[in-house]
Amino acid sequence: MADSIGARIRYWRLRRGGMTQTVLAGLAGVSQSYISQVEAGRRVVDRRSTLVGIAAALQVTVADLLDQPGDPTDPAKAGAADAVPAIWAALIEIEEGERRAPGREVDELTAAIEQSAGLRLRADYAAMAPLLPGLLLDAAAYGGTVLARVAYQASACLRHIGYRHLARTAAKVAVTAAQEAESPAWIGATRFACTQSLPMEAPELAARVADRALGDLQSTAAAQDVRQILGQLHLAAAFTSAVAGRQDDARSHLAEASREAASLGDPNDGMGFNECGFGPTNVGLWQMSIAAESGEHGRVIELARTVRPETLKATIRHQSYWLDLGRALAASGRTDREALVAFIRAERVAPALFAMNPIARDSVVAMVRRAQRRSVSEDLRVLARRFGIEVHA
Repeated sequence: MADSIGARIRYWRLRRGGMTQTVLAGLAGVSQSYISQVEAGRRVVDRRSTLVGIAAALQVTVADLLDQPGDPTDPAKAGAADAVPAIWAALIEIEEGERRAPGREVDELTAAIEQSAGLRLRADYAAMAPLLPGLLLDAAAYGGTVLARVAYQASACLRHIGYRHLARTAAKVAVTAAQEAESPAWIGATRFACTQSLPMEAPELAARVADRALGDLQSTAAAQDVRQILGQLHLAAAFTSAVAGRQDDARSHLAEASREAASLGDPNDGMGFNECGFGPTNVGLWQMSIAAESGEHGRVIELARTVRPETLKATIRHQSYWLDLGRALAASGRTDREALVAFIRAERVAPALFAMNPIARDSVVAMVRRAQRRSVSEDLRVLARRFGIEVHA
């Protein structure tokens, strides 16, 4: 059976002087039976707050438990991980204030940035990552919103392939460029990237960062692009507040995002400013994620009936819909067959991104383990193989 979050929890628990499951459960605020089932691979830690609590109890990082960034030779990361050292070097060069002569004219660079944006929309990070070192260095020569957009793209790519610490560096480069350009929309967008790249252990900080960005942008909120970013920041603040256990704040930010979305509507092109896709559909998708984080599995299933992710062009939003629904179905006592259908849809939307998702992998592991006493369907066998999980008859 492939490695799992549960297996890493057990490894670190035993490294902590043979800490018992009972002690770990007490420190993390969960039950001993829950820890036992997670370590056995029969349950999934699908709430960030629980993952943070277990990591703190074990005195490790959440990244340690998720095995991120993981093995760069992993086939799922082929192409993307190979480009990370060059992306890092380019970010350091830009942070140090060095600027090379651009290798491309503005029109050529703009076309390359649009190509990268298209790959991001399709969650094709393996193809996107190798473009970023050259794009970053050329964009730095022009500065302003050109650099802000490319550094934002780099932050998103790095975060999704597991390099959250470097995603934070890219986000800070993007913020600096946006501030130098004095562009309110890009300042808001890049500060949104900052909230997304903070470590999972810092939900309170992420919520405060989002709140500060919201406060700073209020005076320029008349422009549509700024309003879209304000809405995204409210969604980020709602999610991080939910992770931090601040449910009242989460509901307040969701209400603000919903009001803004109702006024703006979904973007006509399915993307909106910086491909953020803000509108009623995106709010519904974030509501599903927040309900999942809050353990409201029935609410996730209820919301899924009203959300149509295909309204938006971003593949990752489509996959988020099916992953949240699949986890909710699996956790709510429904049959694993229903959950399996959702996970298959999530995998088909973006196979490489699905294969890199540790929560998705653990969900499949748990389904395989639960099925072993009966039988494992061929669909589940195929999905398991995506993670290198061989199921023997």
